[in-house]
Amino acid sequence: MTDDQATGFQRARSAEQREIRKQAILDAATQLLTEMPVSEISLRELSRRVGLSKTNVVRYFETREAVFFELLNRSLAQWIEDLTAELAEAEDTSSAAVTDTLARSLAHHPLLCDLFSALGPELERNISAESARAFKLAHVRLLGALADLLRQHITGLTPDMARELVSLTVVCTAGLWPFAHPSEAVTEAQRHPELAATKVDFAAMLGRTLHLLATGLLRAG
Repeated sequence: MTDDQATGFQRARSAEQREIRKQAILDAATQLLTEMPVSEISLRELSRRVGLSKTNVVRYFETREAVFFELLNRSLAQWIEDLTAELAEAEDTSSAAVTDTLARSLAHHPLLCDLFSALGPELERNISAESARAFKLAHVRLLGALADLLRQHITGLTPDMARELVSLTVVCTAGLWPFAHPSEAVTEAQRHPELAATKVDFAAMLGRTLHLLATGLLRAG
């Protein structure tokens, strides 16, 4: 009996069928990320959740990292689309308002924030150069689109400044998100009055940080 027969899986023949299979795998990964951190999700667990053999999943994504790379870039593209609409509708067009909108918008995309946080320490550790290149080329294009969007709304940003601000946005998100979403034990500990100040409001802190960074970049010229 083949793996296909064992799982009741019919191999996709057309490009449309393959995309449906890929989306099913990405949907399973998305669901798993609501239940556990990236570090605990194995390719075997992902295969089990989607109802395919590990061999079948590898036909679409060579590693679990490749699954999350695809998910990250798709999530990033969706966020940029949402942010574009949110900035267009904003009444306050000051630099501080733009960075605040960016931060609050990003806070509403927890999957993307989770994946940004896992990118350096987790996802980029067990991949081939070819996989890294494919992911990063697509990722850089998306970050370039985000930089172009910020230039439309923050007067004075040069292309280099905008790209740097975008890079710092990713770095700050990766650093702040885990502290804003601590373990249950830390959350309980922070209820102590003397620890109240250690709580991290992700959107508020990211918005202020990005405003300071944008102001510094503009002043530095």
